Amino acid sequence: MLSKKCKYAIHALVHLAKKYQQGPVHIQEIADQERIPKKFLEAILLELRKAKILQSKKGKGGGYYLQKKPEEVNLIEIIRLMDGAIAMLPCVSLNYYEPCEECKDERICSIRTAFIGVRDETLRILAESTLARMVKNELPPGV
Repeated sequence: MLSKKCKYAIHALVHLAKKYQQGPVHIQEIADQERIPKKFLEAILLELRKAKILQSKKGKGGGYYLQKKPEEVNLIEIIRLMDGAIAMLPCVSLNYYEPCEECKDERICSIRTAFIGVRDETLRILAESTLARMVKNELPPGV
C-alpha cells in the first residue's frame, strides 16, 4: 500500500504536470486544490526537488515546476523515492532484497516464484505509468 506521503507526491506532481511549461505554481495552490496539508507538502516538494524531479523559483511569481518532461517521470521513480521498496515481499525486491525468515530454500519457494511474476508485471505497469499518461487519465498498453 502506498503511504500518504507517496500519494500526496503523486497528486502534486500530476498537478504540476497539468501546468507543465506554464511557469511556476505556488505551493498554496497545490495544497488547496489537491487537499494536502501545506507543511507536509513543503517537505514532499523539497524531497522531489533534491531528487531533481522538480525545480523551484523564489520571489514574486515563484513556485514549483517540473524539471523533467511529464513523459520522463514514472510511478517507479516516485514510489521508490517516497516509499522505497515496490515489491510485496522482501525476497523478490530488486533494490531492497532480504531473505524471508520462514523460507527454507527460496530457489524452490512457490510463493516467491509467484511474487516474482507479480513484481515484474507491476514494475512494467509502473514504468509505463508516466505523469503525461496520468494527466490524460490513460492506462499503459496491455492493462
